[in-house]
Amino acid sequence: MSTTVSSCPECDSPVERTGSESVCSQCGLVVGEDAIDRGPEWRSFDDDDTERARTGAPLTRSRHDRGLSTEIGRSTRLKGRKRRQLARLRREHTRAQVSSKRERNQVYSFTEIRRIVCALGLSDALRDRACVLFESAQQADLLQGRSLEGFAAATVYATCRTEGVARTVEELCRVAKADSDELRAAYDALNRELGLPTGPIDPREYVPRFATELDVPDAVRQCAEELVCEARERNLVSGRNPAGVAAACLYTAARRQDVELTQAEAAAVADVTPVTLRGTYSDLQP
Repeated sequence: MSTTVSSCPECDSPVERTGSESVCSQCGLVVGEDAIDRGPEWRSFDDDDTERARTGAPLTRSRHDRGLSTEIGRSTRLKGRKRRQLARLRREHTRAQVSSKRERNQVYSFTEIRRIVCALGLSDALRDRACVLFESAQQADLLQGRSLEGFAAATVYATCRTEGVARTVEELCRVAKADSDELRAAYDALNRELGLPTGPIDPREYVPRFATELDVPDAVRQCAEELVCEARERNLVSGRNPAGVAAACLYTAARRQDVELTQAEAAAVADVTPVTLRGTYSDLQP
């Protein structure tokens, strides 16, 4: 179906879009041409009425086979011998998808990475980068003697560090199947052997999320971000927990804005102790 999109530059007549070309309806001038047909391919073998596209799911790095494997579906219309036969075929097909222990480890670890990323509300792009980092660690033989759960959590944490996404080790451990020791051991191996481009986390990255969790006004958040910049200029950030610095800045800003916020509440949202928060709070006083 053609639609009028503009006017002809030669005779000012309507221009119609037909297929991949824009043609003047009067003089026949080809105003624009696109060699690529960007429309969908209308063909499906399952349900032509509701789902006509048959392009399939996109490729993804979050699966060991890039998402190219097929599955044998289930049908309630089959009975008896035919149903048992398809059940056996489905079982053997599932076993054939994983041909080695390396792929089996990838299937388990990628599933764990997807679960952690979903629990933390992270993006699909970060999930794919974490899976690629796990493949790099596997190729470098870093998994020997270490847990898969620890490496799955460590790849997510390392990707957050390299992408500038503020997530603490404690937050990862709350949703991962690995404890902090396993995560830190795997992360140290990744950082040491692969040379990750990680640097110190900016405490300012934590401020918006902590402010939302504490439900403080925007004025407190803005004041806390200014306090983080002040703490950096006074060299109060180096050697300290960035999450604790962000919580201390939020607490200081709340005190200055006369907003009710306790040290225990600010420390809890950053997974630090009130003693850690009070140290930075005292140094921030003029």
